[in-house]
Amino acid sequence: MSLLVVGLSHRSAPVSVLERAALSADAQIKLLQDVLAAEPAAEAAVLATCNRIELYADVDKFHAGVAELSTLLAQHSGVGLDELTPHLYVHYEDRAVHHLFSVACGLDSMVVGEGQILGQIKDSLAIAQELHTAGRLLNDLFQQALRVGKRAHSETGIDRAGQSLVTFGLEQLAEGAAVETWAAGKRALVIGAGSMSSLAAATLARAGVAEIVVANRTRARAERLAQILTEGDDTDVLARAVPMDAVPAELTRADVAVSCTGATGVVLTADAVATALEARTGTAPVAGLARTSPSAGHSAAQSADSVASGDLPPTSVGTEEGCPLDLSAVQGTAGFSVAGEAAVAGIGAADLELHAAWVDKGAEAQEGPDGADAAVLDAELITALAATATTAGRVPERRRPEPVATAPRPAPALALLDLAMPRDIDAAVHRLLQARLVDIESLAEASADAPMAADVDQVRRIVADEVTAFGAAQRAAHITPTVVALRTMAADVVANEIARLDGRLPGLDERERGEITQTVRRVVDKLLHAPTVRVKQLAAEPGGAGYADALRTLFDLDPETVASVSRAGDQMKNAGAPSEGTDGINDSQNENARNRGRV
Repeated sequence: MSLLVVGLSHRSAPVSVLERAALSADAQIKLLQDVLAAEPAAEAAVLATCNRIELYADVDKFHAGVAELSTLLAQHSGVGLDELTPHLYVHYEDRAVHHLFSVACGLDSMVVGEGQILGQIKDSLAIAQELHTAGRLLNDLFQQALRVGKRAHSETGIDRAGQSLVTFGLEQLAEGAAVETWAAGKRALVIGAGSMSSLAAATLARAGVAEIVVANRTRARAERLAQILTEGDDTDVLARAVPMDAVPAELTRADVAVSCTGATGVVLTADAVATALEARTGTAPVAGLARTSPSAGHSAAQSADSVASGDLPPTSVGTEEGCPLDLSAVQGTAGFSVAGEAAVAGIGAADLELHAAWVDKGAEAQEGPDGADAAVLDAELITALAATATTAGRVPERRRPEPVATAPRPAPALALLDLAMPRDIDAAVHRLLQARLVDIESLAEASADAPMAADVDQVRRIVADEVTAFGAAQRAAHITPTVVALRTMAADVVANEIARLDGRLPGLDERERGEITQTVRRVVDKLLHAPTVRVKQLAAEPGGAGYADALRTLFDLDPETVASVSRAGDQMKNAGAPSEGTDGINDSQNENARNRGRV
């Protein structure tokens, strides 16, 4: 087994990188095809969700596989390899199995224990099977991951710790109140009709909203979702479908909007939300201080026109004598904030480097040695700052800004939940005081402080046991073609000897001939039974891969015969058929094969 996984997730990369690296359905298909065309990989599957992108492959060379998969991920995601590499993680063989099993159980999710990942793993396997990029290894791996995930949810209380991303997002919008209390009687707009949007609509319906409007590019899918909601036995909600161009009008009526589409660009701009708020409240929306987050400046910069320079509170930063940063020139920049990492958004790199060096050097840099100009700075420091700006995309602040007093936000007139990756709703909406936006980045920050359930340890033990069992099964399966080839050779020997006996004793009747044939077969079976059972047991242990080679050498088995048996077994597994057992030793494997068909 040479399983390799290369990927990035919310644990390894900021949302801004995940957002840019998100793969469309067509990009996933092309990626799988290119991986199979690459030399190191024989199988491939992609697991792409709102907070992870992972590429699984069966490779024959570790280092070449890592290089090839990383390069292909960068090419198809559109994020440069140099920028993507620091955020990638690599798992190999048993560690790769452990990783996928942990993902399937919800241990690696943004909301620990959530069960939606099982459906996403199932979809990933189905796509790989449809494209014929999943062979024996990945079929076995993903099928077993689904079983491990189901076992974890049925045998432990991980569901008590976990919840869907939708539920978690609605809880954040409710700000401490019960979701049912917060949602009761509200009008909801759901943008998109995929699995996540459908879950959001169903959750809102059960929470007690009065009306749900579904908007989707494909009107038929929106109508189907609206029909399901209306006809549901456990809810009493009015639901209707509208085209996407009706979203601005519906936004003026909605109390809460949830968006999760597959669009590659922003679906709801800050201007559209501001217009809806003005129509709803009768007053122009007020912009507040930008939410401080690593990607807020980047995203908000796309909607610079929606923010006025007068909206930012006054500050003394940048007014000190000799400070090279002209704050007044950048206060109108969308995303600019003096309260966090977004403070550097929209400012020229040269100005930032100069300012950071000026702050770092203190009075010495402000005055300069021997009265020199402040721009004459230490070259080594500037080089280090430039390197930081290149790798991190920004220059770090060198001091804590002065506290800025901010007025409490009023109760929002519109609550928005963005579950898409890349984002559907412009991050500049965070600045509108009359709106409350919760997106993937907000959820990542909130989930970082969420308590872990006591059942997590039990799930981890399940994962560890299943990884061990899977490794043993894979090692045992590796020797199965050799055992089958050995028994096939033995059966040929028996058949040849019976035919030879017929030539020498043509007078044997059918009863006598049948008795002799059965006797010879029993002798051969008994001679092979103990060695084949024992060699399977030994091969299942760590380091047991060499037993297959020893068996082929001892019995002079044709390698091509063994390979043909292996290919036939793979074809039967991919078709959902059980592989043939011999002498009762493959009963459990036959049962596994019956469980392993196509999803």
